[in-house]
Amino acid sequence: MSTIIPEIKKRSDYQQPDFLINHVDLEFTLAETSTKVICVSQVTRNGLHNRPLILDGEGIELLSVHINGIEVSNYQQTENSLTIDTDSNEFELRIVNIINPKDNSSLEGLYLSAGAYCTQCEAEGFRKITYFLDRPDVLAKYDVTIIADKKNFPFLLSNGNKVDSGELPDSMHWVKWSDPFNKPCYLFALVAGDFDLLEDQFVTQSGRTIALELFVDKGMLSRGQHALDSLKKAMRWDETEFGLEYDLDIYMIVAVDFFNMGAMENKGLNVFNSKFVLADAQTATDEDYFNIEAVIAHEYFHNWTGNRVTCRDWFQLSLKEGLTVFRDQQFSADMSSPIVNRIQNVRIIRERQFAEDASTMSHPIRPDEVIEMNNFYTVTVYDKGAEVIRMLFTLLGKTGFLAGIKLYFKRFDGQAVTCDDFVQAMQDANDKDLSQFRRWYSQSGTPKVVVTDSYDPSAKTYQITFEQQHSATFDQNEKQDLVIPIQFSLLNDKLELIKLGDAKQQQKMLELHDSKQSLEFKNIDSKPIPSLLHGFSAPVKLDYPYSQQQLGNVMLGSPDEFARWDAGQKLFSDCIHDLAGKTQQQQKDSINQTVAMFEPIIEATDISLALKAEILTLPSFETLFQQMDTVDIDGLNQSRKLLFKALAQKFQNNWLTQYSKFEKQPYAYQANQVEQRKMRNLALKYLTLSGQHDVEQLLIEQFNGADNMTDSLAVLGAAQLGDLDLFEKLMLLFEQKWHNDPLVLDKWFALHANTERPDILARISMLMGHSQFTINNPNRVRALIGTFSFFNVSGFHNIDGSGYKFVADYLIKLNEVNPQIAARIITPLIQWQKVDKVRQQLMQHQLMRIGDTKGLSNDLFEKISKSLP
Repeated sequence: MSTIIPEIKKRSDYQQPDFLINHVDLEFTLAETSTKVICVSQVTRNGLHNRPLILDGEGIELLSVHINGIEVSNYQQTENSLTIDTDSNEFELRIVNIINPKDNSSLEGLYLSAGAYCTQCEAEGFRKITYFLDRPDVLAKYDVTIIADKKNFPFLLSNGNKVDSGELPDSMHWVKWSDPFNKPCYLFALVAGDFDLLEDQFVTQSGRTIALELFVDKGMLSRGQHALDSLKKAMRWDETEFGLEYDLDIYMIVAVDFFNMGAMENKGLNVFNSKFVLADAQTATDEDYFNIEAVIAHEYFHNWTGNRVTCRDWFQLSLKEGLTVFRDQQFSADMSSPIVNRIQNVRIIRERQFAEDASTMSHPIRPDEVIEMNNFYTVTVYDKGAEVIRMLFTLLGKTGFLAGIKLYFKRFDGQAVTCDDFVQAMQDANDKDLSQFRRWYSQSGTPKVVVTDSYDPSAKTYQITFEQQHSATFDQNEKQDLVIPIQFSLLNDKLELIKLGDAKQQQKMLELHDSKQSLEFKNIDSKPIPSLLHGFSAPVKLDYPYSQQQLGNVMLGSPDEFARWDAGQKLFSDCIHDLAGKTQQQQKDSINQTVAMFEPIIEATDISLALKAEILTLPSFETLFQQMDTVDIDGLNQSRKLLFKALAQKFQNNWLTQYSKFEKQPYAYQANQVEQRKMRNLALKYLTLSGQHDVEQLLIEQFNGADNMTDSLAVLGAAQLGDLDLFEKLMLLFEQKWHNDPLVLDKWFALHANTERPDILARISMLMGHSQFTINNPNRVRALIGTFSFFNVSGFHNIDGSGYKFVADYLIKLNEVNPQIAARIITPLIQWQKVDKVRQQLMQHQLMRIGDTKGLSNDLFEKISKSLP
């Protein structure tokens, strides 16, 4: 590892800025390698002190510095800062500098890609544009003038409202934008290019007409309508559910193909990864349509929860992200299937967030220290953060939660605040002590809730006890009890709900705040079956000694759809884990016993197709992997395949019925159609594994007759799963059809990368030479290298270590191009603690190789240094 240790930033070291900036006037003269930036800031000393003004900057060619119109030279430059000595308490600071957007492959700051200029300033990208106080607690009003060649860049966009424009000599033109709201520099945005424009409008609840503009690459206009429709749904929903109305005259979205994130909520000018904007039936799956709607909503909701009230420092990131993820989850539940949406939320928590909690990268949703701010963008901060907000919603009820939100905006609109400020508003609005609940913000790790129960037949009393347990994590040894809401119900042996208490209450919510709490229920005729953690009411691991029959009863009889799905998943998981070390006959008996439990589900007519399909879907390898402390990679992979095939063969006729029962109709992204396609394509997967004699004909007919990407991709996935020769033939046809469409080809790259084949590394190396693949595009890299790393079990975890070396070699190259993406893809390598000793050594060796790389980024250094012993 490098001997140069980067600075560790700590939340406890926060100090108010020495200077504030209340107004910024920016002028850009765009040129590929020499964009000129003039930044005029109105600066005020913050408090009584004589400290110099220290500005952040990176990769900037400084031309001049003026204070109150007078050029100064008494400044000091370092690689990352500009220090200016001044006695003035209020002054105008004018900085002129040059930047090189063309060579900015990090995709942070201002960069040029695919013929368009674009910015990404969160978290610390503005310092790559000009010298500035690049921190979220410095808020200012911005006026922005953009100058560029009119032919190549007819659209010049920035935050706020367009206030002026004009022509210049030599085919140049200019546009001026003014944002009337104070914002931190991370919300600054600039886009310049030649796009197709889709226009619409939205009338707010107060009667204001908002212009909506969606900018997409030339020729992609028809693929933008779903995104625009999603935006209008989100705007109406936020008014209806939260009473929040949009505040500018125009709302713009720009779709770009080169983007590190999913999207960015810059005030009034959202910049999106094209993946989360462009969709039509032929090129986008149902999942794509869902994700576009969700991400469009997420960024729009940030207008209030992130922009109008922002975070004081980056340690408070969950203040805006946890809250906004919760809001977009609620929106998605209202727009689509609530149970499918909730299951998707929980899968992310169990597969990725629990893994983060258990790894060397463990941290609370409000972290205490970090080296690279980009490493803060984690599933813990976002998704566990959303679960913490959801618990507040559960504990306070919808009315109480909305009262807290209202008070939060009343107190802090236009300010940069902390997570504590948010919780305090919730507490004050509801007159409820949330001091213990605040520990969720400062304590890392996944709590375990151990449940025991007993029944006294003579007294007809049932007692159930909940105990919370907390293990040390890599970042924290000492743990405290948390507030954990647990929703549950009780079933009798006839699968009927048992009344709880005097009222006609059939579901109960326990607020677990002590280390152990018990509840007693009287007049119970027989020992109940508890249905626990309804709706995944807390991000915890549950430990209750369910028998297989009890799980089957919960799956069939629980009043909570999530609990039904969860019981089915546990039946599958228990069976798969139980197969290790058993004889072939014992494995067969165990599988048959488990499979039989699902016969009532597959034949049920009183269950939604959405829930049925989810219950009948096996847990992913990633979920199973995270359920164990030490994983036998090959054994677990094989055990899952055994159960998958057994389910396919046992219910072959049922799968054929499910596949054939739905009439073909023109594609529409509608709930009933989405559910039907999901069930039909799940059945197709099982049929492919079942040995159905004419399955190849089914696959060919669906592939040739598909009028939508969902059904086309389902055929490829089924052929891949069944290891059919047909897979290669269909993949060739797919590539021939879509070779000029990179977003569609990402699906093709990902399927190749996830194929279990002995020559997978040679195949991926060949694909890296494809005309549409480039190391500079995060979408391509994620599709090919990311998919292989995260999901190709046999290839990545090959016992000879070749998969680990392949990924390490690529990350060393990617470190020089885009360290932020490299730091995302390294995640599977740093989970070496969970595998066998041979693989542990192989993975550690590759991590050390990456760590010894000259010029290693802080992004990778932090993850590797924390991972290695």
